[in-house]
Amino acid sequence: MPETKAQSPATNPFPKKTPAADAGKLPSDLIDARIKELQDWRGQLLARLRTLIRSADPEVSEEWKWNIPVWSCNGIICTGETYKKVVKLTFAKGASIADPARLFNSSLEGNVRRAIDFPEGSRIDKTALRALIQAAITLNKSTVRGKSKSAT
Repeated sequence: MPETKAQSPATNPFPKKTPAADAGKLPSDLIDARIKELQDWRGQLLARLRTLIRSADPEVSEEWKWNIPVWSCNGIICTGETYKKVVKLTFAKGASIADPARLFNSSLEGNVRRAIDFPEGSRIDKTALRALIQAAITLNKSTVRGKSKSAT
């Protein structure tokens, strides 16, 4: 059996990215790169969701954790994951957020997180999603206030 060699980064057109490869890059640049590399409906949808999340509150910041986009404001609001058939927004404290528009459609059995799966062609209820994001921010801010009050 012939010996095989691992391809070097110079010859491998798709080298595996490591956290070290992302070191020193701004989270917003990494999110831009993720959107661009998808080159299909998922990238377009992730870009639209990103714009909506960032517009919900001027204090929203972008992070890059677990090799995915993360949006925070006094704690994690949600993550943006891309899969073959869906773009998923996972809300870190979704089980504690009222969802009158019933946007959550995934991870419903958990005690903490809730998610929204957006398959190709999904319609985004911008008003309801913005309200959900703002509720997550309000929850994060009240949790931070509660901790700081008890610490003093």
